[in-house]
Amino acid sequence: MKKGILLFSLVLVLQSVCFQAFAQLPALQYYRTNDKGGLNVFEPSKNDTIKFEGIKVRLGGDFAIQFQGLRQTNALDSLVQLGSNFNLPSANFNIDVQLAAGLRMHLRTYLSSRHHPEAWVKGGYIRVDNLDFIKPGFLSGIMDVVSVTVGLDEFNYGDAHFRRSDNARTIFNPFVGNYIMDSFSTEIFGEATIQKNGFLAVLGFTNGKLNQSVIVNSNTDNKLSFYGKAGYDSQINDDLRVRLTASWYINKGTSTGTSLYGGDRAGGRYYDVLKDLKTGGSDFEGRFNPAFKKMTAVQVNPFLKFKGLEFFGIYEMVSNAKDQGDGSFTQLAGELLYRFGKNENLYIGGRYNSVNGKTQEGAGTRSINRVNVGGGWFITKNILTKVEYVSQKYDDAGWAGTKYNGATFDGFMVEATIGF
Repeated sequence: MKKGILLFSLVLVLQSVCFQAFAQLPALQYYRTNDKGGLNVFEPSKNDTIKFEGIKVRLGGDFAIQFQGLRQTNALDSLVQLGSNFNLPSANFNIDVQLAAGLRMHLRTYLSSRHHPEAWVKGGYIRVDNLDFIKPGFLSGIMDVVSVTVGLDEFNYGDAHFRRSDNARTIFNPFVGNYIMDSFSTEIFGEATIQKNGFLAVLGFTNGKLNQSVIVNSNTDNKLSFYGKAGYDSQINDDLRVRLTASWYINKGTSTGTSLYGGDRAGGRYYDVLKDLKTGGSDFEGRFNPAFKKMTAVQVNPFLKFKGLEFFGIYEMVSNAKDQGDGSFTQLAGELLYRFGKNENLYIGGRYNSVNGKTQEGAGTRSINRVNVGGGWFITKNILTKVEYVSQKYDDAGWAGTKYNGATFDGFMVEATIGF
């Protein structure tokens, strides 16, 4: 109880310190706000009403801290014992600049993260929504429906990355953990997005590399990654919104394209789970990365919001080529929330997430299942506290001989986050 009071008091102090900063933030064009107003915003709309009045700089940030109370075990009884305590806080520093009408820059720096104690740049991009900076009205018929984004940052494969925690930016995630197969990577990319009358399409490419290098050796087989998305998103009436998208990602290289599910260098959200007494563990445990070469992935995402009831789902398949073992995995997820209270500042809900498949043809099946149940309270539009119960289990013969054989972890998590 005392620890809970301490956490709540910390949130209130940070709220008072940051209040003046929140009030001074300028409005930017074609921008997803980094607060409650950004909930359920996927691709920023082309229906923008912000007038360009010169260069504007928006300095923002994120802060997150968890109180963790998890327990774990496996068939070998070889995992470290976990206690209940606070995790190391994480923080982001965000710079967004309106450079010209329809031209915006974003840059995010991780000030602290689980995997890196030092500050380092996550990535950034330039987004172009019109070409008035070249000539007023230039190609306006095209740019009224097209957005072009170029940079080194996360690219728009699937819809799950819009709802995940990005280091300290956890305000869009109703739970603490991200999905088990966490499709997120920061690569050199370029993409075009078309939006008209609710229909949307994305076409893009990356260089397929998480860590950039010009060195060529005997193992170098670099290929570009190509990805895309097609879907429909419509506010049917005041009460009902419907969205359905399908995304794809393809890379045929053997030295590129392996980071789609392993590109989050900030670390996993559940600290020290699945850490073995002898062999240890990584900062990324709790998630699963197939790390396939010559990979093809498809993700389908339904989203439905009727008044306060909200559903988001994932059906995802990923496979590699026959000459790489012909392995495949399937991910399923369903998230059901009910938002209520003044301006839907409260919510309760649950999430089910499973991954099942084989690393190669003839190998044993590997299964992972996770259940999250919890809720949250937006104290203000910039401050969220949430609590969850999580249970994750590893099943089937494919884990035999590893620390994951019969492994489970479960318990409660409390997270406080600020985003502005």
